[in-house]
Amino acid sequence: MNDSTFLYRLFSLSARLRILLVGGTLLAISIQSPAQDSPSKKPESQHGPNILWLIGENIGLDLGCYGEKNVHTPNLDRLAAEGVRFSNAFCTAPVCASSRSAFFVGMYQTSTDTQNMRSHRDDAFRLPEGVRPITHRLQEIGYHTANIRTIDDKPVGTGKLDLNFVNEGAIYQSENWTALKSKQPFFAVVNSHEVEYDIYDRKSHEKERVEWVGEREHVAYATPENVTPPPYYPDHPLVREEWARFLNSISGMDLRIGWVLDKLRADGLEDDTIIVFFADNGRLDANGIHWCTDSGLRVPLIVRWPKNFPAPKDCAPGSLDERLVSLIDVTATTLDFARVPKPMLMQGRVLFGELTEPPRSYVFAARDRIDETYQRIRSVHDSRYHYIRTISTGPTFASLNRYKEKCFPVMPLMRRLYAEGKLDAAARSLMERVGPCEELYDLQSDSHEITNLADSNRPEHHDALLRLRAALDTWMIETGDRGWIREPESIIAPFTPEMDAWFGTPDWAK
Repeated sequence: MNDSTFLYRLFSLSARLRILLVGGTLLAISIQSPAQDSPSKKPESQHGPNILWLIGENIGLDLGCYGEKNVHTPNLDRLAAEGVRFSNAFCTAPVCASSRSAFFVGMYQTSTDTQNMRSHRDDAFRLPEGVRPITHRLQEIGYHTANIRTIDDKPVGTGKLDLNFVNEGAIYQSENWTALKSKQPFFAVVNSHEVEYDIYDRKSHEKERVEWVGEREHVAYATPENVTPPPYYPDHPLVREEWARFLNSISGMDLRIGWVLDKLRADGLEDDTIIVFFADNGRLDANGIHWCTDSGLRVPLIVRWPKNFPAPKDCAPGSLDERLVSLIDVTATTLDFARVPKPMLMQGRVLFGELTEPPRSYVFAARDRIDETYQRIRSVHDSRYHYIRTISTGPTFASLNRYKEKCFPVMPLMRRLYAEGKLDAAARSLMERVGPCEELYDLQSDSHEITNLADSNRPEHHDALLRLRAALDTWMIETGDRGWIREPESIIAPFTPEMDAWFGTPDWAK
């Protein structure tokens, strides 16, 4: 048995026998009871509420209900007014496949060996023993599961899976909205078309500019004249144009979500359906998606309870919840909505009701290989500070990723302005950042993460740095972070020609 196989098998045991090692010394052992995974352990009633996940693509707190002025999001704003809105929810990875592979099972992707983007698509990989897709757990107690694409011939969802596990059997039972009324209780998911670049024809390399999905139909609520892009970008017309397109794509997403909510009401399902809206990862922003920045990790989260399954007493309509939340908590909480006991292996926490678990002091995230680009980065937020540790070597923001070079106009723009010496300090810092390195930001005073406090002499900054370092070290050990096991070159190498054929290679990288 090789080291990788041994560690992988050890993971299944580690949830029951938790061992904390520091410097190679055994400090503590705690025994947990076996996971409650037996099919015989069903909830008392199989008739719980319907549950609808509405998953947005690649956005942060960019909705009207969160204060964004240059979007039109009446449907999600109404959902927030009728439910609970979270301001400190975070994905576990700043990219779709790794994040989805985590929240679909309620486990960190770094614990289940699903941390690398588009991994295990053509091998025999199976999830660790006791780790299962949420749909399978719900189907087992009588829920009908559906991944919705169309409603009355309107394209409301992509049917996206994008999971780094493909050998667990069928994930959903149908794509048919019309079947839901007769198959209650149901768990349905709508994966929004927006916010995304229109890349899936795989002809991006042929295009002068890659458009956004639905761009030609989006109403221009945001314009280059009324938007304020983040200050880590140069103040340039191209940046303003692209930021306006990003915000207009969010308005387009809300329009499609409105179609879903209207149909839910028209079909008489609204009063029995808990609705959960969240994004799979942070902003589609060159300094957001793919990076463990606040922009890449912070996501919207809204929960609304129906008339026939009212909210817990402490969840008043229109309230703001400031607890630290990980998207894997949505998994555990969804199971609790359906009265499914949370399995012991599951790392997510229940957020509401009688089985509410203690609030998190920290939320963690990780980035590993994405397409042809290898980076190993880890992150921890507390209620104020954000600590980022880049473990890999070489450029970070300025590293080559062909998707980003082609789709994000700001990348070639910043390379040109950097070469001409025309970037300000914030943008220049992004271009010059290399790993290994540490970053620490005070989000109360620096929400865009401009000023790195890792070398600050102020006692409060030094204390925060030491505390978050220790929290991250502990998390990596306790959760069995597998990112240190790098994929063989035979797996990584084919991504380079694939990405070149899809997006092309910039001249500077040839």
